[in-house]
Amino acid sequence: MATYKTIADLGALDGKRVLIRADLNVPMGDNEAGERVVTDDTRIRSVAPTILHLMDKGAQVIVMSHFGRPKGQVVPEMSLEQVAQPLANALKKPLVFVNDCAGDAVSETLDALEDGTVLLLENLRFHPGEESNDPDFAAALAANADYFVNEAFSCSHRAHASTEGITHLIPSAAGLSLEKELVALENALGKPVHPVCAVVGGAKVSSKLDVLTNLVEKVDHLIIGGGMANTFLAAQGVDVGASLCEHDLADTARAILSKAEAQGCTVHLPTDLVVAKEFKAHAACRTIGLNDVAADEMILDVGPASVVALAEMLKDCKTLIWNGPMGAFEIAPFDAATVALAKAAGALTAAGSLVSVAGGGDTVAALNHAGVADQFSHISTAGGAFLEWMEGKELPGVKALEK
Repeated sequence: MATYKTIADLGALDGKRVLIRADLNVPMGDNEAGERVVTDDTRIRSVAPTILHLMDKGAQVIVMSHFGRPKGQVVPEMSLEQVAQPLANALKKPLVFVNDCAGDAVSETLDALEDGTVLLLENLRFHPGEESNDPDFAAALAANADYFVNEAFSCSHRAHASTEGITHLIPSAAGLSLEKELVALENALGKPVHPVCAVVGGAKVSSKLDVLTNLVEKVDHLIIGGGMANTFLAAQGVDVGASLCEHDLADTARAILSKAEAQGCTVHLPTDLVVAKEFKAHAACRTIGLNDVAADEMILDVGPASVVALAEMLKDCKTLIWNGPMGAFEIAPFDAATVALAKAAGALTAAGSLVSVAGGGDTVAALNHAGVADQFSHISTAGGAFLEWMEGKELPGVKALEK
């Protein structure tokens, strides 16, 4: 089990400059007045405790982040200036924004900064050196700080200048939320308490091949839902009608099932299905057995009997990892299986019998929709980084913080 450098390992911080890599790439929308506003401040709120903790230790805090995908060009609509006030509001501290992230503009602003004021840098990805992990750009970032703290797990699967390059230049550590994330992930897949169950849903097997291949070696139970389940059912000879299905991956699906059997991992596929002839809210639908899908019907959710059996199986598990919905949860009534299984997992977690870790954009939305997000042990807001962790891949930004 890897151990990571934390803020405590940095030593005395009084009078020191600490550069934090946050992920402030938050969703924006227009309010009633037509102004651009942050529509979900989860990522802003998650980094606030670390900033305040460092300030309490006497440090001068500098925050850097990316926003959007400007591809090394200055794109005014992607300026981080638009999140400056929301960040200041979350901190309840004065904050100054500077329109660059390295060089004289930053150093001069820092020299003039009053005590207790946070400095927010401009979008890192306005510089091509960020995503190419250019050593000179990493050095320019490090030049204005004594220490580096990573609070961007969601960006740590990329070896960028602000996540990996900088760690070679100044003492570096995991922030409070990253530390919490790494502990939760270690408890879920690194050194979990067995039996371990994984829920993997979503539209396509092709997008989660590496996840499935890795998980069957690590978990005792694998629940496959969403459109992915259709591909596995078809590979076993089930006629899935007009359902979303990757028929060309039938051999791959069978190989995963064979590997799971060899590893002692039980794969759970639906035993009953909810089908409809059209994909729209409150479409006429029916619950059927596996062999009753009509040619013009689509499988849009796992059936209720399957969910009851899965919820019963979960009672015997100690650890749960969840990524992806069971069905087309965005539209009722095809959210039923996702909601029911999520509530079962939430109740077991609240009762203290299950450690539950979930991640990925659709997953977070699905658990919020089910009203159980606050019952899970840990929910990661990371998308790609969470998937790569489930694939068993090394995350460069995390690896760089190992002791």
